[in-house]
Amino acid sequence: SWFETKPLYGWRILVPRTKEQSASLASRLRGYGAVSEEVPTISVEPPRNPQQMDKAVRGLVEGRYEWVAFTSVNAVKAVREKFEEYGLDARAFSGLKIAAVGEKTAEAIATWGIRPDLVPTGEQSARGLVEDWPPYDDTLDPINRVFLPRADIATETLVAGLIDLGWEVDDVTAYRTVRAAPPPAPTRDAIKTGKFDAVLFTSSSTVRNLVGIAGKPHPSTIIACIGPATAKTAEEHGLRVDVMAESPSVEVLADALAAFGAARRVAFLEAGEPVTKPSQRRPSTRRKA
Repeated sequence: SWFETKPLYGWRILVPRTKEQSASLASRLRGYGAVSEEVPTISVEPPRNPQQMDKAVRGLVEGRYEWVAFTSVNAVKAVREKFEEYGLDARAFSGLKIAAVGEKTAEAIATWGIRPDLVPTGEQSARGLVEDWPPYDDTLDPINRVFLPRADIATETLVAGLIDLGWEVDDVTAYRTVRAAPPPAPTRDAIKTGKFDAVLFTSSSTVRNLVGIAGKPHPSTIIACIGPATAKTAEEHGLRVDVMAESPSVEVLADALAAFGAARRVAFLEAGEPVTKPSQRRPSTRRKA
């Protein structure tokens, strides 16, 4: 039937995110004939020391900053919650320049009715943001300070890059990412024994945390990563990356996996072999990066 010719027909795909986070991804995968199963690997919690964030938000209102840089949807959410605590709204950003690391973060900022002044034109990452960030100019910029609310585990790429461009950075922990509780035993068993056809990794922390709470995916499982940093982390954990999205979007990642599935299907048909799923063909040795 036409449905059976879909590139991911019958594939069982593990998505290490919450159901809420992966609704659009699940729908995209369904369109390609797959069934997705969500396993949350990260839990977002407030910082251990909220005073740092309180001080930064007060500084924002008092005109201490020239820029605010948002590197995740969670950072936008954390600042918004702090605003609500203080009875503030989007007007507190008046006169400030706002940067977003990528389109998803820009969309979260847009729910405030604000359009970011800077979104990377190339790679949507901290590195991409630094590449497009203007150097500090003491004649054009009245203030030389940037407010950077972010996760406790974020890399130093953006801070170092901004300092090199002449900016001073208030690097503030806006939220903590902690490992979620392990999934149920049948799910852990399915991950380790190759019952999933593919795993979609959407960040480096999803790789680290999935391996930490559930163990390594079986060598037969197709590994798909949202970008180069995530792929590097997967390889460091001994996984071979089969698919990488051309741009850091979950929809693009789903499309890339579907293209991989379609090419795989064609290869089977051209070889005159029955089309099987990755979970039906299990190499005996563990895959190496």
